[in-house]
Amino acid sequence: MSTDGVVSEEPRLTRKGRATRERIVTTAAGLMFDHGVAGTSIEDVQAAAGVSSSQIYHYFRDKRALVRAVIACQTDAVLGAQQPLLDRLDSVEALRKWRDLLVGLQRERHYEGGCPMGSLAGELAETDPAARAALAAGFGTWESAIRAGIQAMLDRGELPEHADPERLARALLAALQGGLLLTQVRRDTAGLEAALDTVIDHIASLAAAVSAGTSQHVG
Repeated sequence: MSTDGVVSEEPRLTRKGRATRERIVTTAAGLMFDHGVAGTSIEDVQAAAGVSSSQIYHYFRDKRALVRAVIACQTDAVLGAQQPLLDRLDSVEALRKWRDLLVGLQRERHYEGGCPMGSLAGELAETDPAARAALAAGFGTWESAIRAGIQAMLDRGELPEHADPERLARALLAALQGGLLLTQVRRDTAGLEAALDTVIDHIASLAAAVSAGTSQHVG
């Protein structure tokens, strides 16, 4: 068993067992996204997944352990939906394409639900320290991917030396999360677009200043 209370998938777990565990987790993730963690019981998951109570408790010690697995599932789903763009945010153009993807995803979802990770954080951060830590790690992975792209721009000399990739990445992620919340509440993407555009425009201005300085030096 792992330290977060989730039973690990050991080699002795059969293919059928892995499939059953995955079905339980994905079912729980969907229910918790729609109804919240508090509004989803083990019995709800059992019925929706078509499994017995003993099967659930074979893989998960309790509901908190299942929630940890849901956090991992949602983190993978959220980051996966942004691929391959998320791994290539190393230009202003790439950042704008990523922004367009995020806005487009919200429109496809009719502005409903917000961020699956953000929703879990809002419900669990103050009541479940282990869940908060797992979510913080997930957001850290997200931020690291953004930071890597900006760092690549800095390393190529496309941003000024004083540019701070960590701070810029954090600002982008914060803008995204706030924008997603406003999208969910207002049922439009205006806030999301404004928040992301403001940070990306700032990065673009830093890049433009470097480009202009280089041109003057060459001239």
